[in-house]
Amino acid sequence: MNDREWDAYNSSMPEAAPGTIRQAVAALLQRWARRLHATPEAPRINEAELRSLITANTGSGHVREVMVPRTEVVFLDAQLTLPEAIALVRRARHSRFPVIAGDPDDVLGFVHVRDLTLLPFPDPAVPLRQLTREVHRLPASKRVLAALSEMRRGGHHLAVVVDEYGGTAGIVTLEDLIEELVGEIHDEYDPPPPPAGRVDEVDGLLNLADLAERTGLTLPTGPYETVAGFVMARLGKLPTVGDEVRHDGWHLHVRTVEGRRAARVAVARPVPPPRSPALDHAPGREKTE
Repeated sequence: MNDREWDAYNSSMPEAAPGTIRQAVAALLQRWARRLHATPEAPRINEAELRSLITANTGSGHVREVMVPRTEVVFLDAQLTLPEAIALVRRARHSRFPVIAGDPDDVLGFVHVRDLTLLPFPDPAVPLRQLTREVHRLPASKRVLAALSEMRRGGHHLAVVVDEYGGTAGIVTLEDLIEELVGEIHDEYDPPPPPAGRVDEVDGLLNLADLAERTGLTLPTGPYETVAGFVMARLGKLPTVGDEVRHDGWHLHVRTVEGRRAARVAVARPVPPPRSPALDHAPGREKTE
């Protein structure tokens, strides 16, 4: 990607700005309006009532289910020079990057891609640390709706997710939380589940709740939160391409592997057994024309 292409990409980089939130809220309200059969003449629902409705049906998941895990995060070391950091962010194609002091558990803050790309002449002697902004932190156990409210009030677009031991579990963006919240609401306009025998390919990092929503497969709870975690637990070893596990007639086939985890997993729905011809000629069954 040359400088002109990068500038064009950078200028079109989506922000978790008011427009994003307005679109999400609009989608949310439209779905609730359809669910409640609201009309312009119907009594208005005030903000408190709407919040109660939404809270009762969404946002019950935890931040750890929505976050990007640390193994998938692009961290920038605080000692990088600005030209080195610019080279890395151009390859990563994200908008915000956590800055660390040598270890992902020691996050100093974050930088926005524009902090780097808008510098006309980056000084090679200046370390990335000098451009680092303060970053918000959220516990992995926090509820999605509460996390969204907290980030919105503070004007935060990125947060570091902290596990129970105080280490870095991953990161989460405002967009992640909004998408999770809006995506949890279902109504009669949602598409029907895919037919039996269909094969869906999913990301290994897909959490179990989203897997059930997307495919209809409900996996048992255990010491894992993702499809890749379930596959590894069932295999009892690190996955390799071609590995397969089964659950209640479903087949989960490892398509690709990244590092030590299943990156893409094919999920095949159970196929009902064919009807036995003997049933059509069972005693007492009359043949109809």
